Amino acid sequence: MAGYVCANDITARDIQKGDGQWVRGKSPDKFFPIGPFLVTADEIADPHNLDISLTLNGNTMQKSNTLNLIFRIPYLIAYLSQTMTLLPGDILSTGTPGGVGVFRNPPIFLQAGDTVSVTIAGLGTLTNHIVAP
Repeated sequence: MAGYVCANDITARDIQKGDGQWVRGKSPDKFFPIGPFLVTADEIADPHNLDISLTLNGNTMQKSNTLNLIFRIPYLIAYLSQTMTLLPGDILSTGTPGGVGVFRNPPIFLQAGDTVSVTIAGLGTLTNHIVAP
């Protein structure tokens, strides 16, 4: 394993709702940005104890810790390796903390002009600006 990186798991809910499944709603061009850089595995003492947060226009929407992952990273690698070949450069995403906009009351959806920042302790902050299609 090369290391760890922040990722912004964006979903086009209109596409997802129309299809009734996830693949196309998570796959438009420029979705799933990663960064700001790759932190090598030897630089992270415990990937299962990192604070993680997401802000939308400066407001904290999601806040958790990787202690709360449903599946630990070695398990994900072993499980996925049973049915697919993992190659250098492949990215495994471990999930999203609670607080996703679509599940809020009222729901919150990304709009053109919004700024989203994902921060993971030791990995930095990935900031993305939302633009109209």
